[in-house]
Amino acid sequence: MTFLQILILISGISFVYYGISSFFSKKMKVEYNRWGYPEQRLIIGSLQLLGGLGLFLGFVFEPLIPLSSASLMLLMLAAIGVRIKIEDQPLRMIPALFYAILNFLILVNSAF
Repeated sequence: MTFLQILILISGISFVYYGISSFFSKKMKVEYNRWGYPEQRLIIGSLQLLGGLGLFLGFVFEPLIPLSSASLMLLMLAAIGVRIKIEDQPLRMIPALFYAILNFLILVNSAF
């Protein structure tokens, strides 16, 4: 297994998990309320789930990898923006920053 494949698995598993959590987790419902986006919870969760699944499907159809990783990177950059907007603690931005960088690395290494 290559380093890129490991990065894809980490991101894919994480986003499938967080996407599903957005549908069912009470904690995630509270977080979306705190962020000011309760009505968008299911849409954002769906995007996370689709992005994660797209990374997995990229093992079979490679053009999905850069598309999915770019989409997830943009989603995480938006998440950082939301946390800045609500004046969240900087430590709470670390996961979104981590996944933005992770998906940037996947994008750069799969698209070029």
